[in-house]
Amino acid sequence: MKAWQVKELGDPQQALAIAELPEPMPGAGEALIKVEAAALNFFDILQCQGKYQERPELPFTPGAEIAGTIEALGESTQGEIGQRVLATPMLPSGGLAEWAVVKQEGIFPIPDELSYAEAAALFITYQTAYFALHRSGHLKKGEVLLVHAASGGVGSAAVQLGKAAGATVIATAGSEDKLAVCKELGADIVINYREEDFVPKVKEATGGKGADVIFDPVGGDTFDRSRKCIAFEGRILVIGFAGGRIADAPTNHALIKNYSIVGVHFGLFRNLMPDQVMKAHHELMALYKEGAIKPLIYKEFAFDEVVDALDQLGSRKTYGKLVVTP
Repeated sequence: MKAWQVKELGDPQQALAIAELPEPMPGAGEALIKVEAAALNFFDILQCQGKYQERPELPFTPGAEIAGTIEALGESTQGEIGQRVLATPMLPSGGLAEWAVVKQEGIFPIPDELSYAEAAALFITYQTAYFALHRSGHLKKGEVLLVHAASGGVGSAAVQLGKAAGATVIATAGSEDKLAVCKELGADIVINYREEDFVPKVKEATGGKGADVIFDPVGGDTFDRSRKCIAFEGRILVIGFAGGRIADAPTNHALIKNYSIVGVHFGLFRNLMPDQVMKAHHELMALYKEGAIKPLIYKEFAFDEVVDALDQLGSRKTYGKLVVTP
C-alpha cells in the first residue's frame, strides 16, 4: 500500500515522502480499515518537526483521523465487515495511508448520510467542543457564548454546538472572509479582532453583563482580554494556546469577578471515560442527522497533495478542516 512517512524531522516538505509498505494485518482487538478520507491537524506539522509531545521512532506514518470501511477484524474485535466508520489511528501507524489498523476503542460507527470527508473531519473538533461546552462549561439555553478563532476546526464546531444548545453565539475571527464563514455557521454576532477590540463589543451586546461562557483556543492576549468581558459566574474554557503565549491567570481577579477558569483536556477525558466519549459520539450523530451540525471543510486534497495541504494549514490562512482522499 501507499503511505506517507516521516523519514527525517523537519518541515513537511522536507520530512514527508510516500512509501510502499505491506498491507497491515489486524491483531486481537483491532480492525483493518480501508481509508476513504483522512483529516489533517496542526499537530501533524509539529510531529514532522519533532516538536510534539509524542515522538515516535523514524520512520512513522502521521494522521490521527480517518473514515472508511472495516475490511478485516482481528480476534475478539467487534464490528462488521463493510461497516462505515470513523477512526483514530495511533502512531507510529497513522492514517495517511491507503489502509490503517485501529484498536477497537478508536472505532466509531457512522450513518450513511455522513460523507467520509465529513466523518474524518469530525472527531477531534466536535468531541472537544462538545466536552468543553457541556461537561466543562455547563452551557445552558439562553446563555451567551463567546467563541474565539471561530472559523477554525474546533471553533467552528463550538459555534454550531453552541447554537444547537440554544445559546446566543458571538464569534471572533481575523478576516472578513472568515467572519462570513462564522455567519454561515450560525453565529449571531461576529467581530474582526484585528480591527476592533472584542471586549466593548461583547459588553455592548450583553448589556454590560459579559459572556457566560468563553471558548478560548488562542490563549495569550486573547485570554487576558477575555477576563475583561466574562460574566458573573461565567466560565472561561482553556482549549489551547494557538497564539503561542501561555497566559497567567490572576486568581484574585477570578475571585473578585466570581468566574471559573476551566482546563479542557479531551485526550485525558477520552482515556479515563471512553464510554462517555462513545455516548457523545451517538449524540453528535443525532445532531448531524437533525441538520444542527455539519463539519466545515476548507478543501479536499488528493493523496499526493499532503505536503501542499500541510503547508496551507501551517499558513493559518485556512478555515475549518483540510481533508485528504487516498
